[in-house]
Amino acid sequence: MRYTVTIIATLIAVAICAFNYTGYDPHNMVFFMLSIPAWFADFFIDIHEVSVLLMYALTIISWAVIGYIADVFIARDRRKRRSAA
Repeated sequence: MRYTVTIIATLIAVAICAFNYTGYDPHNMVFFMLSIPAWFADFFIDIHEVSVLLMYALTIISWAVIGYIADVFIARDRRKRRSAA
């Protein structure tokens, strides 16, 4: 199985975190729009009490998991097409 989508999704997450870390996202708008763990953390606790590094790590992990799930579906579809032909 190729892990193309997993790698791309992980790189997107790293770019999101790097953009936020550099300070070009002063109000954290991009980060909060694209970070799934930040959505849930904001529901349960004050977001200012959460470790930033933890949020970055969870963001990267969540995007990698989403990419992996997409890769699994792609591999499953390729197997079905190969067996049908």
